[in-house]
Amino acid sequence: MSEEGIISEHILPNGIKILHKHRPGAIAHIALMVNTGMRDELDNENGLAHFIEHMLFKGTKKRKAYHVLSCLENVGGELNAYTTKEETCIHASFLKEHYNKAIELIADVAFNSTYPANEVEKEKEVIIDEINSYRDTPAEEIYDEFENNLYKGHEMGRNILGTTDLVSNYTRNDLCRFLKNNYSTSKMVVATIGDIPFTKFKNKIISYFGDYQQTATECHRNKFEGLPSFTKIEERNNHLSHCIIGGIAYHIDSPLKMPMVLLNNILGGPGMNSRLNLNIREKYGFAYTIESQYNAYSDTGNFSIYMGVDPHSLDKAVDLVFKELNKLKDNKLGTIQLSNAKNQLVGQLALSCESGLGELLSMTRAGFSQETIEPLSETVRKIRNLKADDILSVANEIFDNKNINLMIYKGL
Repeated sequence: MSEEGIISEHILPNGIKILHKHRPGAIAHIALMVNTGMRDELDNENGLAHFIEHMLFKGTKKRKAYHVLSCLENVGGELNAYTTKEETCIHASFLKEHYNKAIELIADVAFNSTYPANEVEKEKEVIIDEINSYRDTPAEEIYDEFENNLYKGHEMGRNILGTTDLVSNYTRNDLCRFLKNNYSTSKMVVATIGDIPFTKFKNKIISYFGDYQQTATECHRNKFEGLPSFTKIEERNNHLSHCIIGGIAYHIDSPLKMPMVLLNNILGGPGMNSRLNLNIREKYGFAYTIESQYNAYSDTGNFSIYMGVDPHSLDKAVDLVFKELNKLKDNKLGTIQLSNAKNQLVGQLALSCESGLGELLSMTRAGFSQETIEPLSETVRKIRNLKADDILSVANEIFDNKNINLMIYKGL
């Protein structure tokens, strides 16, 4: 029986989950994801998960930093990492003949990084520069400030990068303590998409990951309970006014996640025919960038509409956005509209899977919350089964005025 398209799973005795999807082709992808991110930090630890991600490539017990960075780069591969509110991920893309090299390198980085004290001091400056670069970019800064107010008083509202004061005072001991308290084999998923049989991949993972001792850490995430909506307007010395309209949405395992995904795609997804793009940009020319996002987390989620507009057009553009939200609340999609929206989303998903990396990261993330990983065919089936009433109901709940928040950096 062919393995192509099937997601195979296995759990090592030390608790590490393995996911595998066979795909023919020269390029393979692998990721190690840990279910630890910014929201697992205490107030005085903000930014440590991101700091650790930076330090992963600064040397291991057997490799200097140069050798970590060059191992896959020397054979045309790529090694990278990122931190979110809930995860830390190391991932690599490479020619399939270098599977051994990629798996061994990621295991070495994940379990044997040494976090040299002198490199910690150097990396502080890099991270502080990263923090300041966001502050210098209003289109980036407003997202962080919006979520800070949306989740005010809750760890979900903190900045992933931390603050300059905290980062500048962290030591190697702080990183090692956070690692010990929050990173463990019980929180790890290793996944691949590539031209390798499942049994062969599993044996390679056992060879490089299987000898590490099982560890388990408690997950003490506080559930977000909701807050009153807010409106916040700041005067800024910018050429553009930057605006975010949004609110709380469904968590990652919610049965309403899929209609929310489709609704967001209709409203302001990546297609140039999204309602926001056709109306605010194409019809009136008010905004160069206008888009909407839906972010789903383990126990909460949010949606946001961002636009950058000329200050003189701001009020008109905001009114037009609310008109689009009201249309989706008041008018059920017609048969052709719904069919077109489904076809567009299915096509976008298929295209996003073409490179493999995006699909891999989604598959790996799903490994934390789902006992059985959903194949693309099942996702497509769910999209095809959505009804116009489903979209209308979600629009009326999520776009309800009580759930709508507004943040503006008003240009001069």
